[in-house]
Amino acid sequence: MPSTDQFTGWVGLDAKSVEGNLVKTTFNPKVFTDDDIDIKITHSGMCASDLHTLRSGWGPTSYPVVVGHEIIGIITRKGKNVTQFEIGDRVGVGAQCASCLRDDCYECTHDNEPYCAESTFTYNDKFTGTDDVAYGGYALEGRYPASFAFKIPDALPSEVAAPMMCGGITVYSPLKRNGAGPGKTVGIVGIGGLGHFGLLFAKALGSDKVYAISRSKAKEADVVAMGAEGIIATQEPGWAKDWSRKFDLIVSTANNSNMPLGDYLSILKPGGSFVQVGLPEEPIPQFGFTPLVLRNVSLLGSLLGSRSEIAEMLETSATKGIKSWVQTYPMEEVNEVLKLMDAGKAKYRFVLCN
Repeated sequence: MPSTDQFTGWVGLDAKSVEGNLVKTTFNPKVFTDDDIDIKITHSGMCASDLHTLRSGWGPTSYPVVVGHEIIGIITRKGKNVTQFEIGDRVGVGAQCASCLRDDCYECTHDNEPYCAESTFTYNDKFTGTDDVAYGGYALEGRYPASFAFKIPDALPSEVAAPMMCGGITVYSPLKRNGAGPGKTVGIVGIGGLGHFGLLFAKALGSDKVYAISRSKAKEADVVAMGAEGIIATQEPGWAKDWSRKFDLIVSTANNSNMPLGDYLSILKPGGSFVQVGLPEEPIPQFGFTPLVLRNVSLLGSLLGSRSEIAEMLETSATKGIKSWVQTYPMEEVNEVLKLMDAGKAKYRFVLCN
């Protein structure tokens, strides 16, 4: 039976909602179970995924939808099976809010929960085996399985922690899994919300040298302040030849389908890896295997990160003083901030606050 509880949020009713047309209204959260928590949402980071989903850029969206999957809030209710949290705890919820967590699930038992066949995304999705819709963080309240909520360290302010719940873990996981650290030279393609986390975390993990890779050097002062050596500008002639075989790892946050993939692979050392985390709405142009074979490089993709990696990322950020670069706005102004975000005005992450 559907839940009769009502929460309040900013709801997208159709593809035009991305133009700043979210409607503040009520919605019915999932049925409360003994494994769930209710939270009073205090902060919700804004992610490019929100825009893609609102305009049905990644395929048809199931409207009505409440987006937002970088959520920080205070627990106001918990089920009887929830022992890891107390009422009043400050927690975060990211882009995945459930998986099967069964003992016979290879993904869930090997720190690969995002790839579980029964994974549930935090919005524009349904909880497996039910008609319950998952609703995100552009809201006053939220209801989620406690198993995918994370205690926020005291040293992390909520506006700093919020964008880490998706943007941060999306780059932290591939950096960690692909060996970013001492002795390594790492490149980050794109200097937006995801890219700035890539630079911060690659440096925090101890990489010898970290470079941003972007069309121009317009953001070089910011990049250096984030701990990188500088920017490699791809609009400069001969850039790929100048940097041939210099990188152990490149993480690409680009959403541009016509990226110069061949050039990116050419600047990897033999045995190096290129990991794509940005998700363009259009396919990339046809690509041949020659660069992979002749260079012995790997072309990979990565989605979010495991629960253990999220906890580790938050603790690493707290102990090493990593701070998201954010601009905060009242949640009530979400429609105006959506327009700013769609126009590329974020520097580097917008966070909505209740």
